[in-house]
Amino acid sequence: MAVRSLNKVMLIGNLTRDPNLRYTPSNTAVCSFGIATNRSWSTNEGQIEERTDFHNLVAWAKLAEICDQILRKGDKVYVEGRLQTRDWKSDDGADRRVTEIVLDSMIKLGSPQGYEDSRAEEEPKNEEEEKTQEKEESSKKKEEADEEDEVEVDEVSEDIPF
Repeated sequence: MAVRSLNKVMLIGNLTRDPNLRYTPSNTAVCSFGIATNRSWSTNEGQIEERTDFHNLVAWAKLAEICDQILRKGDKVYVEGRLQTRDWKSDDGADRRVTEIVLDSMIKLGSPQGYEDSRAEEEPKNEEEEKTQEKEESSKKKEEADEEDEVEVDEVSEDIPF
């Protein structure tokens, strides 16, 4: 019986830079970006210590395109994937090595109303403006619904069976 192994990474963190979408020569999408994770703990002396770790992530194919479309620097995300280390020689001949997380899935966090296009460059609104806009949209929807329910008298047939 063969011994199994496990290479699984699950992280929740904030993007440290905007995603970078590229295409391979065979036209496969590849998107790279970084996230930061934070942790804190108390020392024996009662001091609170904090540490931030930075992680390089890579997404391929359709997931790469989705990451590029909806993620921006500062967004909080949940990612799952596997660790992978690559070796190569740089242009100056130096041996290089990078360990990155190859993503299997990604969930954008922190958007309770559902999907919000993070590329929209809309000025932030204060609460008063948001409430006013919501009321206007609500009254427009109600008016449209009322118009659909209204029936002109000429449209009503005289063949009413009662």
